[in-house]
Amino acid sequence: MSNKKKKKLTPTQQEYQEFAKDREPKRPVFKNCIRAFILGGFICLIGQGLQWMFINYFNFTAETAGGPTSAVLIIISILLTGFGVFDHIAQWGGAGTAVPITGFANTMASAAIEHKSEGYVLGVGGNMFKIAGPVIVFGVFSAFVVAIVKIIIKWLGGM
Repeated sequence: MSNKKKKKLTPTQQEYQEFAKDREPKRPVFKNCIRAFILGGFICLIGQGLQWMFINYFNFTAETAGGPTSAVLIIISILLTGFGVFDHIAQWGGAGTAVPITGFANTMASAAIEHKSEGYVLGVGGNMFKIAGPVIVFGVFSAFVVAIVKIIIKWLGGM
């Protein structure tokens, strides 16, 4: 808590803040980082295995195997979210599930499941993009900026 906020508190309130701070459980940051690394890596390993399978068994190229690999990971994530398994995995691995595409799919699916009772348009459609909408907007805007930079670099290189 900042010193400005502490100055506004009464001595009893300050004492209670210190008391509560002393009893707050310490977070195992290193252990959480290791778990996130392991789980995020495992999800990426599954994705790499799926991509290998599409290349070797379904005659995709390395460039074209990415789409179906992402789709399968999204479907698996949505199914695990629907069955309530993804929450347990995410609780163990923390941010490891949020980084890959599966975390985004989980966000969309869990919001849709939670607001299903409000109807498909106002409930599912309206609330599903409240969390994921900014991510989509940021992704589209970032892609636009990168494309503009690439065009400028190509244009300057051709001069």
